[in-house]
Amino acid sequence: MKISTINYNNPKQGYLPLFLSDCLDLLDPVLTFDRLMGGIDLNKYLTDIPEYTTGRLRYNPVNMLKTVLFGFMTNGYCSLRELEDNCKVNIRFMYLMDHQTPSYRTFGYFINEVLQDKIENIFNDINQAIFNEEHVDLQHIYIDGSKFEANANKYTWVWKKATEKFRYKLYEKITAEIEEINKEIAWSEVQISTNSEYVPDYLNEIIDQLLPAYNVQIGVADEYIAVVDVNHYRSDMDCFIPLMKHFKQTYGFYPKYPVADAGYGSYNNYIFCEQNGIEKYMKFPMFKKETKDRKYHEDPFRAVNFRIDEQGVMRCPNDKAFHLLYRRSVRGNQYGRKEELYECEDCSGCPYAEKCKKTAKNRTVRINQELTAMHQEVIENLESIHGALLRMNRSIQAEGTFGIMKNDRWYKRIVRRGINSVKLEVLLVAIGHNLYKYQNKKMRNRTAA
Repeated sequence: MKISTINYNNPKQGYLPLFLSDCLDLLDPVLTFDRLMGGIDLNKYLTDIPEYTTGRLRYNPVNMLKTVLFGFMTNGYCSLRELEDNCKVNIRFMYLMDHQTPSYRTFGYFINEVLQDKIENIFNDINQAIFNEEHVDLQHIYIDGSKFEANANKYTWVWKKATEKFRYKLYEKITAEIEEINKEIAWSEVQISTNSEYVPDYLNEIIDQLLPAYNVQIGVADEYIAVVDVNHYRSDMDCFIPLMKHFKQTYGFYPKYPVADAGYGSYNNYIFCEQNGIEKYMKFPMFKKETKDRKYHEDPFRAVNFRIDEQGVMRCPNDKAFHLLYRRSVRGNQYGRKEELYECEDCSGCPYAEKCKKTAKNRTVRINQELTAMHQEVIENLESIHGALLRMNRSIQAEGTFGIMKNDRWYKRIVRRGINSVKLEVLLVAIGHNLYKYQNKKMRNRTAA
């Protein structure tokens, strides 16, 4: 006869080791992270948290900060729910929080209220610790920008009013041009029709390309994000000077060699570099055509290739003199840039007229000798051996950083709203990226050893 009894044996009894760190590898990401954080005084940023006389005791703010930063290090972007869940089931997060499990609301309050004004300094201190250990070269900065979709209504346009304002003005200009064309080709009995109703239909078709976004700018040094900025500007040209000023405010000096693509090469930015002892290693918009298209570069009918005689007069391939008509300031320029307009003395009967000009009038050209000289200096810098290495590194490091953010770590859209909250979020992502790179380099060194 079989006797059935209750089994009082519990196979889930506690056992040694009692310390979670004993269960982890010496180069486990959380231990590497904790050792790095141990060399940074985080308490100075967490002393003004308000104390309450009622309710439960607050969680250790240093542990909370470490947990948040480690979440962004491992996930790229870590939501509040993910932080809460990881503290319950992930041994690494348990180690950082000492087995405590804050709720997502607690993490939300800590990030939005406690870290809002301090995250910039925390980012700088973590960078300083990493840069000192890794001997990061801050004289060579690789700059790039990328658009991150904003957390806004999908069909909201940041520039909708401007689009609607200029749409019909442009339509009127195009209509006038079409009427002129119709007069010229009237003999063929073919007429080009116009319809303003097609314009809004076309804009609706491309609405996915007109989503609101933030322009995130980064400066990368030895694979680490040294400086980051968030702007509303659509063009990267307007972001260069604020980024450089931000760099100096953080590190106390300007980088000697800021390397950037053709979106940053403007007169304003080049003058700023000259005034602050910065070398010009930013491409200008026509850099590729100037350096790769030999036919375009040596075109004798380009104004920059016209001969200058002994009296300083510019002469075309037909040896006709160009005389200055006037100088005018370039709109939107911060440094008083002036543009010079020259006109040929006489283009009648010129054998090169068909190749040289497009109208029946004498040819006019706009020249800025100072900007042309700057472009030549940039070409010499970037075509040197040093410049070629910098260009190669920029495409790997700066563009590669955004590639890791967006494609490897799946951070493509801003979650928070408002410029201050967006900067907070982007800085957390940047800290996470640098910690992620720091851990990867440690693992590579271990593998090599």
